[in-house]
Amino acid sequence: MYNNNGYMNSGLKAPLITGSILLGIGLIILMMAGMPRYNVWRQEMSGKAQLAEAEWSKKIQIEEAMANLESEKLNALSEVERAKGMAESITIESGKLTPQYIQYLWVRNSNFDEATKIYIPTEANLPILEAK
Repeated sequence: MYNNNGYMNSGLKAPLITGSILLGIGLIILMMAGMPRYNVWRQEMSGKAQLAEAEWSKKIQIEEAMANLESEKLNALSEVERAKGMAESITIESGKLTPQYIQYLWVRNSNFDEATKIYIPTEANLPILEAK
């Protein structure tokens, strides 16, 4: 095993080196054989991931469309109720829409801040600039 100098006998080195080389060659052959199968598996997994993403995107679009439809239905119902309220208020006013009442509704439904000035035309269609 060991010679007089304390080194390993060269008779055991050769089988160890040969075995290591054979093991390395075997691993390389195994990797070469497995690589095409791995590539096929990897592409299959990539395709499945893309399909799942497409299905989720489709479901999200459907849910958004359904939410928009529900919103539009509720907005339409709101408009119908507002129109019913306006019709009822006109009926209460004896069916007469006077210009003063129309101006009142316009001012009431407008959102003005404190800095906004409103000019209401007079009989000659000229605004009153100063009121004292």
